[in-house]
Amino acid sequence: MQISDLPYPDPGVPDARSGPRFLLWLGRGQLGGQLKSLCWGMLHFTGVAALPYAVGLGVDAVVDRDPDGLLLVGVLLLVTGVAISVGDAMLHRTAVTNWITAAARVQQLLARKTAELGSALTRRVAAGEVVAVSTGDVEKIGWFVEAVSRFLAAVFSVVLVCVGLLFYAPELGVVVAIGVPVIALASLPLLPRATQRADIQREKAGKATELASDTVAGLRVLRGIGGEELFLGRYREASQEVRKAAVRSARMWALISAIQVVLPGALMITVVWYGATLVSDGRIAVGELVAAFSAVATLLYQLRHFQEIAMAYSFSRPSAQRAARVLSLTRTDAAAERAARTDPVAAPAAGGDLYDPRTGLLAPAGRFTAVVCGDPDLAGRLAERLGGHPMDGDPAPEAGTEAGAEAGAGTAGAAGAPSVLLGGVALDELELDTARSLVLVQDKDPVLLSGTLRELFDVPASGAVESAAALDAAQCSDVLDALLQSAPDGVEDAMDARITERGRSLSGGQRQRLALARSLVTDPEVLVLDEPTSAVDSHTEARIADGIAALRAGRTTVVLASSPLLLDRADRVVLIDGGTVAAVGTHRELLRQEPRYRAVVTRETDEEQRLGGLELTELEELTEIEESA
Repeated sequence: MQISDLPYPDPGVPDARSGPRFLLWLGRGQLGGQLKSLCWGMLHFTGVAALPYAVGLGVDAVVDRDPDGLLLVGVLLLVTGVAISVGDAMLHRTAVTNWITAAARVQQLLARKTAELGSALTRRVAAGEVVAVSTGDVEKIGWFVEAVSRFLAAVFSVVLVCVGLLFYAPELGVVVAIGVPVIALASLPLLPRATQRADIQREKAGKATELASDTVAGLRVLRGIGGEELFLGRYREASQEVRKAAVRSARMWALISAIQVVLPGALMITVVWYGATLVSDGRIAVGELVAAFSAVATLLYQLRHFQEIAMAYSFSRPSAQRAARVLSLTRTDAAAERAARTDPVAAPAAGGDLYDPRTGLLAPAGRFTAVVCGDPDLAGRLAERLGGHPMDGDPAPEAGTEAGAEAGAGTAGAAGAPSVLLGGVALDELELDTARSLVLVQDKDPVLLSGTLRELFDVPASGAVESAAALDAAQCSDVLDALLQSAPDGVEDAMDARITERGRSLSGGQRQRLALARSLVTDPEVLVLDEPTSAVDSHTEARIADGIAALRAGRTTVVLASSPLLLDRADRVVLIDGGTVAAVGTHRELLRQEPRYRAVVTRETDEEQRLGGLELTELEELTEIEESA
């Protein structure tokens, strides 16, 4: 894989059981690049290792006044110079390629996992940690992957130098052969503590990043309640903790670096002192002493890679652990089983009912179904599950409850099956792209990406719904006017007006309506909307309800809401109580027959429920008042 070939057609299935296993999987996936880097590294380091012997031979040739020997040394120096230059250039090229391709693979894996989990990802992993993994951690993982080949090449050259000295100058070679392993292993006892301190630093840095991310995301709210100074103080404290941890970590790494300087210096002094004694005794030639000294001096270059690989692993291991933790998340156990299958499950035929066995909720094909939940958290989880996005550990209904008797009879998979069924086929067993094309879920906090309005609506769609029709159904005329007024001169079409990051220049209601229009444009077989009108006034809400009902006529639509205006437009209304279906009917039928439904929709007090609740005529009057408001 070359940089020009990125991105990967398929980044593969990672081994996310642990950080070291993930690093090993990455290395195995780049064996070709690692071998190239190793070969060029061996050429480069072999040239460096050969220089001392060439220098020693040159000194001996000068002492012996041997012109042929000097010519041979000149040729040898030329060859080693070419080997060092070419090897270094190609080593750098292949090492950087390994770094970038490894980082790109990890980023593709994270992007794929993010797309697979959707908004459920941040319920399992903090947003700040996701940011840290996809930025700084990716770089550290790539560093270790590319450092491995250079380290192995350095090990080869160190062994080559030591063995060569044993044959060239045995008495000095023994000293070097003993001293080099001592230098290489001297830092090992300090590495666990250094790694621990580095882990603490990165943990504190991750928390500070998470705090900063959450603060920026909620800055408008914080300013509204005057809480920005409080969060600024918290971030300041977290930042100081990161600084202290970084200083403690740097001290340990400084100590390791000092050892890597002191011990090689001591070895050089020993070699010079002992070699000078041997020369004075006539036991070795001057050239052999020069060669041995030069070999030890050049070994400092190779030994730096021993320290680098230790640092790279200590920094990349926790980074790989965090990446593996994110990559190991699955929507459900069924999703993991689906990923392991080779034969994909066929998509259901068009026109199938949507059924949730856990709650007993049935959304008939081609109908507008409204769902009322007394618990907002349950409504959010239900919306995710209806889209086939549930996470492992999603609570099951209480034992002994009857989950939707009117819908459950005769439905495949209803007996305890955790996955939502569309046309009798479990969504979790479908390929992710297929499931997403069939069922679209818009949660209560939709995100608008920056760009033009035209780009916002450039989404996978059936083509049956035009942008203008979707915008009209979502009552976005005032949004278009606002965007056009704030657009630069020369922009005459509101579709070419730009939306700022996350739509921050728009109000909450405007963002919500644009997101609704985007969802309507896609025209999926099943559209699930979670509180799509919670941020708009009742007059606009009534018109949006009519627009959704008209535009989605003949298509399956599920709306989780408690607004009487939306509920009154629905073909059928389902009440979820205690995690299961409690009642099914129209809005007015449930108002008349179901006290629990009235309590949620009309916000009845306990005293009103005790007295028998409001009269039906009063409830109908409330709905009509809201419609005419």
